[in-house]
Amino acid sequence: MSKLRNPNDSINVHVPMAYIDLSMLIIDNLKQYYLPPYQDIIILCIGTDRSTGDSLGPLIGYKLSSQLNRYPDVSIYGTLEDPVHAKNLNEKITDIYSKHNNPFIIAIDACLGKMDRIGFIKVGNGPLKPGAGVNKDLPAVGDLHITGIVNLCGYMEYIVLQNTRLSLVMKMAEIIAEGIKFSLWKLNHHKQTV
Repeated sequence: MSKLRNPNDSINVHVPMAYIDLSMLIIDNLKQYYLPPYQDIIILCIGTDRSTGDSLGPLIGYKLSSQLNRYPDVSIYGTLEDPVHAKNLNEKITDIYSKHNNPFIIAIDACLGKMDRIGFIKVGNGPLKPGAGVNKDLPAVGDLHITGIVNLCGYMEYIVLQNTRLSLVMKMAEIIAEGIKFSLWKLNHHKQTV
């Protein structure tokens, strides 16, 4: 286990080369959970470009959308141009299941957390519950989830999200996008050599 990881499978974005450690977490999870009958990998980037703190997902989708064309079994949902948010999440989930063969969904979203956890990216098995931090009742989604803790929870969450530092969100988006790209390259390379 890398020294940059901690026991709850999260990565601090402020350590050097954090994207490599993040990619190792993603690869470990894909090897364990992305098994038949799953086929297509869907990267579902949740959030809106209308809130700094909640723009993590669309920024990641934007960064990945032009770079993953070489993988025919990988699709991106949620970009700056076409975000996936509270108003269209159900529709996008329906689209995914109607258009893709046995999709394995990697759901990505920003979240709020404790002060000492701001700047950490967490990878976990199973779905995430988008909107929980701002008391929205949205469907849980994902076979694997990646969350970035962008700010403090507990008080006036909408205002906190609006006042999140863009520099942190951009840094997280870059690290997550790079981690995913490296993970998919590694996964694809492994398939070709087996």
